[in-house]
Amino acid sequence: MKSKYDILVIGGGPAGALAAKTAAEAGNSVCLIEKRPAIGTPVRCAEGIGKELLKEFVKPDPRWISADIERARLIAPNGTTIALEQDRAGNEVGYVLDRKVFDRELVWQAAEAGADVAVKTRATAPIMENGAVRGANVISIGRPAEIRAEVVIAADGTEAQFARRAGLDTVVPLREMMSCAQYLMTDIDIDAGSTDFYLGNEVAPEGYLWVFPKGERTANVGIGISGRKSRDGSRAKDYLDRFIAKNFPNGKTIEAIVGGVPVCRPLACTVADGLIVAGDAARVVDPITGGGIGNAMYTGRLAGEVATECIEAGNCSKDALMRYDREWRASKMGATIERNYKVKEYFVTLDDAKLNTLADSIANISLKEFSVSALIKELIKRNPKMLFELKALKDALA
Repeated sequence: MKSKYDILVIGGGPAGALAAKTAAEAGNSVCLIEKRPAIGTPVRCAEGIGKELLKEFVKPDPRWISADIERARLIAPNGTTIALEQDRAGNEVGYVLDRKVFDRELVWQAAEAGADVAVKTRATAPIMENGAVRGANVISIGRPAEIRAEVVIAADGTEAQFARRAGLDTVVPLREMMSCAQYLMTDIDIDAGSTDFYLGNEVAPEGYLWVFPKGERTANVGIGISGRKSRDGSRAKDYLDRFIAKNFPNGKTIEAIVGGVPVCRPLACTVADGLIVAGDAARVVDPITGGGIGNAMYTGRLAGEVATECIEAGNCSKDALMRYDREWRASKMGATIERNYKVKEYFVTLDDAKLNTLADSIANISLKEFSVSALIKELIKRNPKMLFELKALKDALA
């Protein structure tokens, strides 16, 4: 690890790895730092990603694919199941990854492209000069050091500590921070070809509970609930434990993780002088599903491209870096995040009775291709008593 690079990337997840790889392939000197002692641990997500989305960034490899999913199922509070088969569900189904292997593969690719990698290296504060970010003070394996760079790409996850220390507002409202818990369980009866989502305020208030297979009789079983619903006796882990006691009483838990996932709108601005924010740190998680792997890879790659252009032009100001912010907001990803935020805001207001009514009305429909807009049209058609509120949702998405 040197003291000066063209680009410093903070965070070794998918966003940071793609940023480092893209920038290094373009001929920049790049350093990627990761605060943890190993890439890919601990796993802090359900590990699912759509097949076509993944293929945009990396060739699928059996070494890091735990399960090939054929369908997704939504289970309403009354047990009504809505099944989305693979041929019409798009990115709602795909692969369940082994993130411990997958994340390391992405970082290895960045290293092979020429990036330096330093683990157990934590950014403690940005180096600021005349209001611009010019690198970071770090502690690397217990030793303080200074790493200077023309551009810093902050991809340090949900905590977004570096962007906050650089002066960006990264606060997530409590109700929009999902409180999450997940167990990796084995010896449980599951459909190994289906990702299952359980809805309802008794199961997961203002959120959902998931079962993502990782092979025969093995799955990530997790839950996310609104932060404002979390209290003694009703925390995410409490709801998860009750579900498991009922559905998988003989299952064996071999790993447990807890954390938070932001389901808010993205940061108001994801660049500053000398700084780009990518992935979960930029709040580009899908507000409905909480999924963020694909969005992290997209923003990471774009960050590497824009940083390269600005360095070549000799201008790394906020104005120059704004192409990154404008481009991802104008992309399909940006439009999907905004649309799904509005849908999420509507569905968290529904009680279990309304959820059951909506699920019952579309349980047996056959859409040529699943999409939020097509689904809402069917809901309006089949639920005249809810016409006003559903039409308001439709109009909000127009």
